[in-house]
Amino acid sequence: MNNPTNDVTFDFKFYEWEKKFKDKAFLRQPFGDSWEEYTWGEVGQYARKLATGLQSLGLRENAHIGLISKNCREWIIADLAIMMAGYISVPFFPTLNAKEINTLLTFGDVDLLFAGKVENWEEQKVGVPEGLPIIAFPTYSKHSNITAAHQWYDFINQFDPLQTPHVPKLNDTWTIIFTSGTTGNPKGVVLDYLANSKTELLTLESNPMKIDFNGNNDFFSYLPLNHIAERIVVEFASFRFGGTISFTEGLDVFAKNLSDVQPTVFFAVPRIWTKFQMGILSKIPQKKLSKLLKIPLLSWALKRKFKKTLGLSRARAIISGAAPMLEIQRAWFREVGIPITNGYGMTENSAITSQLDARITDRPGSVGLAQPEVDIKIDPDTSEILMRGPFVMKGYYKQPELTAEVIKDGWLHTGDQGHMDEDGFLYITGRVKDMFKTSKGKYIEPLVLESYFADIVDFEQICVVGLGLPQPILLAVLSEIGKAKSKKTITAFLNKRLEAVNEKLEGYKKIAALIIVKEEWTVDNGLTTPTLKIKRNNIDKKYQENYSNWHNDPSTILFET
Repeated sequence: MNNPTNDVTFDFKFYEWEKKFKDKAFLRQPFGDSWEEYTWGEVGQYARKLATGLQSLGLRENAHIGLISKNCREWIIADLAIMMAGYISVPFFPTLNAKEINTLLTFGDVDLLFAGKVENWEEQKVGVPEGLPIIAFPTYSKHSNITAAHQWYDFINQFDPLQTPHVPKLNDTWTIIFTSGTTGNPKGVVLDYLANSKTELLTLESNPMKIDFNGNNDFFSYLPLNHIAERIVVEFASFRFGGTISFTEGLDVFAKNLSDVQPTVFFAVPRIWTKFQMGILSKIPQKKLSKLLKIPLLSWALKRKFKKTLGLSRARAIISGAAPMLEIQRAWFREVGIPITNGYGMTENSAITSQLDARITDRPGSVGLAQPEVDIKIDPDTSEILMRGPFVMKGYYKQPELTAEVIKDGWLHTGDQGHMDEDGFLYITGRVKDMFKTSKGKYIEPLVLESYFADIVDFEQICVVGLGLPQPILLAVLSEIGKAKSKKTITAFLNKRLEAVNEKLEGYKKIAALIIVKEEWTVDNGLTTPTLKIKRNNIDKKYQENYSNWHNDPSTILFET
């Protein structure tokens, strides 16, 4: 039987907005206090010229085009040109080192590389195979100057705009996205245009992002654009439904840029929400805040101020995803007037699985109901969450055995564990691979234990570990609020909390010690992914030699020396 998508083409709405909004701002790039704007018409012309240029290079059919850069206007234009020219995008995290770049460029069979807003090109370029063509974006302040490459404007301006862009079929490969590697080496997720197209229908049907279909949308792009959520929620939402994309100049001015933009849609990972929460509580302690929120007029004024200060005063949809957001944090933001929609998905299913609407408050801990065209079930033996739907990847690039392990009989094995209630609401309890066995032979689910400490404002990051120990232990990184307190104050508070938590737990789950570590877990030291998820394997590698001593120490609250 023929696949019904074999001859159906991808309906790319960008071309409609390119004409309709020809003179309206589309891409906005900040430079200090000023913003440079490219209109839809200008972006279309740049992309069409670049597409002609790509086709002039004699690349193979369906060539793989790499992209390594922080978010910027050129990233979007390059991605557009790749599609217009009929090629496949293979985007990378901009923080990769030379060895990682070499592995992915080689394994991903990349034919040409766009290199742009990166900070360590001198080191990274060592990993680029000799002879690989490079097109360099314009140099941004405080970023690398990439000289041994085709220069952006010089290259583009040689060519006429492509008049007849390539029209892909739904079963053609759209992109290959290498995962961030929380559990090992990155894998190349192959997504087709069908999966991409179905995300548009989801918006048209349920509109979780509260999109204005007349094009009055303002997006703020700061999470890595090579991440599937940013591609769908920001890049392709703008292509389909119109509006503007504003970028951030850098982490040091992120808050200012966001406040300037006041987007209508805002998507963040839980770590960002934690930083927002810590920022508010550093100015107004929780006890005082709780009292103020009970005074009606003052409560209204405070909530309005919080949204304006954070940059969310115009947000119609405020979304969290890419990692689990604990209910206690979601409830806290609801109390300060910021209702958050919680989404669950992964690269392997185009970030589409389930969604908990911001208005739903009676399902604590849930990640919501299955999204349209998604089926979910729980493996009765392992409690693994299985899903199927048109959003699922074609497979892992050049890894058929691994693909067969995760897609069985049409069901994607997510690697997450969970359960569903009688109304179909999904709950995540952890990762199958995150579970570890104590020396007593008992399995520990870290995420469940971590949830008991998620409300502690003294903590920025936490991680339950203990493979091979008699009991689990908890590692924690202090927040700015925690760092401002004395060790004596923190120790007294944490001793009480640890005792209260352990009273509720079964014997084998009781946490033997809580250790405050010295170093923050970041992308740079390899302890988080670029989307700020903790790399538990790397946490173990860094601290494992201390686990036994920490576990056996008579003190239950310890500070790493």
